[in-house]
Amino acid sequence: MMTSKLFLLFLGLGVAGPAVAQHTDYPIQAVPFTKVKLTDSFWLPRLKTNTDVTIPASFARCEATNRVKNFEMAAAKSGKFATGYPFDDTDIYKTIEGASYSMSVYPDAKLDAYIDGLIAKVGAAQEPDGYLYTARTIDPAHPHAWSGKERWEKERELSHELYNSGHLYESAVAHYEATGKKTLLNIALKNADLVCSVFGPGKRTVAPGHEIVEMGLVKLYRVTGKPEYLSTAKFFIEARGQYKGYDAKSHDPFKNGQYWQDDKPVYNQKEAEGHAVRAEYLYSAMADVAALTGDKKLLAAVDTIWNNMVAKKLYVTGGTGAVPGGERFGANYELPNATAYNETCASVADVYWNQRMFQLHGDAKYVDVMEKVLYNGLISGVGLDGKSFFYSNAMQIKSSASFPQTEPARAGWFECSCCPTNLARLMPALPGYVYAQNGRDLYVNLFVSGTSNLSIGKQKVSIIQQNNYPWDGGLKFTVNPAATTDFTLLLRIPGWARNEAMPSNLYTFATPSGQAATLKINGKPVAYTLRNGYAVLARKWHKGDVIDLTLPMEVRRVLANAKVKDDLGKVALQRGPVMYCAEWKDNNGKTSNLIVPVGAAFSTIYQPGLLNGMMTLTATVPAVEVDASATAIRTVPQTLTAIPYYAWANRGKGEMTVWFPERITDVDLLSQPATTEATVGK
Repeated sequence: MMTSKLFLLFLGLGVAGPAVAQHTDYPIQAVPFTKVKLTDSFWLPRLKTNTDVTIPASFARCEATNRVKNFEMAAAKSGKFATGYPFDDTDIYKTIEGASYSMSVYPDAKLDAYIDGLIAKVGAAQEPDGYLYTARTIDPAHPHAWSGKERWEKERELSHELYNSGHLYESAVAHYEATGKKTLLNIALKNADLVCSVFGPGKRTVAPGHEIVEMGLVKLYRVTGKPEYLSTAKFFIEARGQYKGYDAKSHDPFKNGQYWQDDKPVYNQKEAEGHAVRAEYLYSAMADVAALTGDKKLLAAVDTIWNNMVAKKLYVTGGTGAVPGGERFGANYELPNATAYNETCASVADVYWNQRMFQLHGDAKYVDVMEKVLYNGLISGVGLDGKSFFYSNAMQIKSSASFPQTEPARAGWFECSCCPTNLARLMPALPGYVYAQNGRDLYVNLFVSGTSNLSIGKQKVSIIQQNNYPWDGGLKFTVNPAATTDFTLLLRIPGWARNEAMPSNLYTFATPSGQAATLKINGKPVAYTLRNGYAVLARKWHKGDVIDLTLPMEVRRVLANAKVKDDLGKVALQRGPVMYCAEWKDNNGKTSNLIVPVGAAFSTIYQPGLLNGMMTLTATVPAVEVDASATAIRTVPQTLTAIPYYAWANRGKGEMTVWFPERITDVDLLSQPATTEATVGK
């Protein structure tokens, strides 16, 4: 671990301490999103839609659904909690967080004033000692049923009191960093001081039921340098596995504590388990605390859990949380398609976790997984209109006249609306995932056109990216140091461009590619050394130096590990970082009758007018048909059109599939009486 300076921002915060402190931290630091200005045609429009549509819609829905009213009633100590869940406060915090990030890029005086008004309502709802939880404060004698009669009484299972606090802290830091205002930060610090006074060694002990307070406390520690915030985050992490009320022998994850990641101490946990969002927030916090304290045992634990998730519990789209009951990880290799859950919030959490793992280890495999999530399982959660969402992200939709399946439709809001507001806060922070630094090493992680301005040593350096990623593999980087300078540029060569479908054997490409990534500097081909998935370019850089990286953009057939029973005999389609699916709209109204045999040859075409512009895949494949008499079946050639998975369900309801059978191995007439389907071997 390296030691770096933490500048403590004590002025006006009521925190005593030195001006500068030394501490252990991540060896690799992300280049702040405010230093990276995007110009690309893929992510920039999405960020603009988030700013123009998603954030205003989220605030409007917080008003319309009485989430704001809850704060007003808490301030008045009068009324009845007006929404469904005690964690509904967090939708306001998360939207403020997203809006704060957005205002850093798109200043908006009207939005700024509106947020100031919201923060005033939040502050008025806070109790004198710092407690902030509208589900109790409105009417302490009759709190929400999940809240318990006393503070913190049901924190382990239901109340979400510390979950609310965690999102408050994250929001407060974002608002402070974006605006310089301490209004929300002071509210958060008052609450955090209360939390630290209640919980800790010799005080109250609890493993927070829904993690994120640990991440939030770490962020407050980074801003203030107050050691209690870091030590309390570590205390909460280490409180897991101490509860004596669970039935350790039960296979019910609720009864044995696994749902809450509370069945054993974190140091002894080996698998990603329980509620996926809670888990990935915990694992993110474990990485934070390991980095900040140098706890090697904690680092080993989070490494082991990450390896389990990537090797045995990750969908090919990057989605996590296979089991609808409890929104949780299933057993190893339990990755069903028809019932896949893949909560959008879990993809948000997975981005946070993989970024932290990269900052710990400097290995491209973490960014490979993060890229997989970003281009597939994350943005599938928001419609192209920016105001319709999926809570869960399906892998297969099939219906028939006799066994109709209710096809999912995107919704503008949910009673439990954590996912829309989580997307609202992540999207504007995306530029902060493009680059990272470790001294004179500069990592290029994501390929997004734009300009970054940073410092290497004492030298100002600008990096300009120009590309049409993810549709085109030709990437151009212009390096502009203020003066000639030495540093090492580490350019990620994605795993998919190195014949690696996943940094594990969970998914593999059906056949190896003969193409390889190529590099040129100032027009001349250069050989490069790979280090942890990065092309290492160590040299003296001059203003105007140009790097051309060409990535092979073939259509690749992806196979799942044989232990993933739902995918036996099936194939998925990938091009670059993008996973594809077939949707009813492009395939004669059905997708469940399509076969993709080994010899199928795919063509690509960019369609600027389709779903905001995308590369589509087409091939002639066999399609199973039932004849007019309904007594015979046959296969007929049909054009299969595949679109990026993220874009499905923007044109109405209907069938969709990610995994295609490669051949017919059986005909099932009994389970679906009115239909005949191609099935794989049983």
